[in-house]
Amino acid sequence: MIALLFDIVGMTGTFLVVGAFFMLQLGKATPTGLLYNMMNLSGAILLLISLCYNFNLASFVIEIFWIAASLIGLYKYLKAKQTTATA
Repeated sequence: MIALLFDIVGMTGTFLVVGAFFMLQLGKATPTGLLYNMMNLSGAILLLISLCYNFNLASFVIEIFWIAASLIGLYKYLKAKQTTATA
């Protein structure tokens, strides 16, 4: 039962990350936008959680980098939004 829960969490993360990429390719999201970066961040976190049950070092490392890249994207998004708000 617990394995199923971690599988559901992991699959949800996978759909978020892959969904963000598809939305980008279809022109429904921008790489600097909030939606794209939040989907990537959320998906990577969920995948990281699923790795607590079925650990894989390579997957763990890539999710850490994916989280870092998403946080950088969110920081840049918020900084740009703040700049336009004060201009």
